[in-house]
Amino acid sequence: MSEVKISAEPRTEFGKGGARRTRRAGLVPAVLYGHGEAPQHIALPAREFAAAIRHGGINQIFTIDIAGNAAATLALPKAIQRDPIKDTFEHVDLLIVKRGERIQVDITVVLTGEAAKNTLITHESNTVAVVAEALHLPSELELSIEGLEAGSHLTAGDVKLPKGVELAVDADTVLAVINAAQSNEAPAEAEAEAEGETAE
Repeated sequence: MSEVKISAEPRTEFGKGGARRTRRAGLVPAVLYGHGEAPQHIALPAREFAAAIRHGGINQIFTIDIAGNAAATLALPKAIQRDPIKDTFEHVDLLIVKRGERIQVDITVVLTGEAAKNTLITHESNTVAVVAEALHLPSELELSIEGLEAGSHLTAGDVKLPKGVELAVDADTVLAVINAAQSNEAPAEAEAEAEGETAE
């Protein structure tokens, strides 16, 4: 996953009032921290940030160019607060990362293929924790359910991992279960039908 360059400006207003004014100006309040550095309060352009997250997902790496700073900073969103009604970003915590550094993140797991007929898939978890190099995080991981029969379990160890990516959870952690599909007929209806057939 390639990093996205984004400009930011220092934030001098704090509290709810300051955050509201920042958002009204088309910016997202954010805090940049990590690697022993003092937290920096910054504001990111809301439209550019939203577009990057839509394209790269929540593990998108940013190269943040803060006005007044000589060098840009690499960072990963660690916590994102959204407004569920407006679907806008309220606040972002950004964790500083370094090139070559290995970090732990949760990656979305996508099920591929089709299980056997008359089965239902139960998701125990849609993500799996992995450790990978900060600038080479996979956008998603695949887990095949092709042809699996009822009673099958899929674990973290079944996930296809790209080179350089390692599990950060036990390989036996269950991610999905294949169950037998239940009949739509109510037991009483099925019983009544059976009795009718017997009477005939």
